[in-house]
Amino acid sequence: MSMNEPAMPLENSFLEEVIKESKVDIRACYQCQKCSAGCPVVSAMDILPNQVIRQIQYGRREKVLTSGSIWICASCHTCSVRCPNDIDFAKVMDSLRHLALHSGMNAGEKEIPVFHKAFLDSIKSAGRIHELSLILRFKLKTRNFLKDAGLGWQMFRRGKIKVLPQSFTGGKEVKEIFNAYEKGATR
Repeated sequence: MSMNEPAMPLENSFLEEVIKESKVDIRACYQCQKCSAGCPVVSAMDILPNQVIRQIQYGRREKVLTSGSIWICASCHTCSVRCPNDIDFAKVMDSLRHLALHSGMNAGEKEIPVFHKAFLDSIKSAGRIHELSLILRFKLKTRNFLKDAGLGWQMFRRGKIKVLPQSFTGGKEVKEIFNAYEKGATR
């Protein structure tokens, strides 16, 4: 620890909350910065991946949960693979998104949490992604109907967006997964 770095608090409920939520012991992080060095979206982040871990270790709940970084993370697992201590950082970021959604704090990226919820709602209702219904859910929630309309039209013309969803037989099993998760999350 450098002279400029504040000492970690003796009791850190946020650190414990993140460990409990993610089931990943991030206390093992010694700030080698390999996660940040390998992250493909680090240039868009306001807090680097290793700094997210450090902020959690310092108990800075609001700074972490309102950052854009937790929403920009692509969950590609590059950070997790590069970590010499086998910290599953992608799982930590997913847990941070969950905590942020349930914290009532404003997200650093306003539209990404809305998209995240629309994406999960789409999977929950149909068992898989149907791009058109996902776009409609997202646009209804953001009320930004014309943004990207030209891109949407091009994708439709090229057959990338289908009007009707493809048939899928695993919808019941997917719904059971969501129900089991929601039941476990409320305990």
